[in-house]
Amino acid sequence: MIIQNEHLAIREITLKDKEIMAHWLSDPRVLHFYEGRDNPHDEQLVAARFINRHDETARCIVEYKGRAIGYIQFYPVLAEERKIYGYGSQEKIFGTDQFIGEPDYWNKGIGTELVKFIKPYLFESLGADRIVMDPQTENKRAVACYEKCGYRKVKLLEKHELHEGKMRDCWLMECRKV
Repeated sequence: MIIQNEHLAIREITLKDKEIMAHWLSDPRVLHFYEGRDNPHDEQLVAARFINRHDETARCIVEYKGRAIGYIQFYPVLAEERKIYGYGSQEKIFGTDQFIGEPDYWNKGIGTELVKFIKPYLFESLGADRIVMDPQTENKRAVACYEKCGYRKVKLLEKHELHEGKMRDCWLMECRKV
C-alpha cells in the first residue's frame, strides 16, 4: 500500500489487476476521456503499457472502500516535458494522470477526494515543489475537479495530445507547494 485513509487506498498495480484495467480501458465511457474510444485495451496491452514497465512512473490502482475503482500514476517530469511546459531544471516537479474506471462512481466527489489525497504524499513524502497535469480542454469535468483541488491553468498546450485521431488542446495545470 502506498497510502490510504478511511475511504481511499492507493496501491501499486500488479498482474492481478490486468483484468479490471482491461475492463475499464475497453469501456467507451471511460475511453472517451482516457486513451480514446479508438484505443481499447485488452489484457495483453494493459500488461505491456501499465504493468510490465520499469521506469520512474508509479502506476497504481485506486480503491474506494476496498473496491478497485480507478487508476492513478505519478512520475517526475523529465527534461523534454519540462521544456514543452516552460519549466527549468531546478524544481522537483511531478505529473499525475488518473481516472475513475467505474462510471457508477462518477459525480460523487471521489475524483476530487483522490486528487486532494495524493497531493500531500507527493509534496511531503516525495519532495515535490510542484505537481502538474495536462487535461484536454474539452474535459471540463476534470478541469473543474482540478481547480477545486487547488490547481490553476497556467498554459494552453495547443495540439498537445493525440486523442481519437485528432490532436487535442490541453491545459497545463499546476499546484505549487505552499
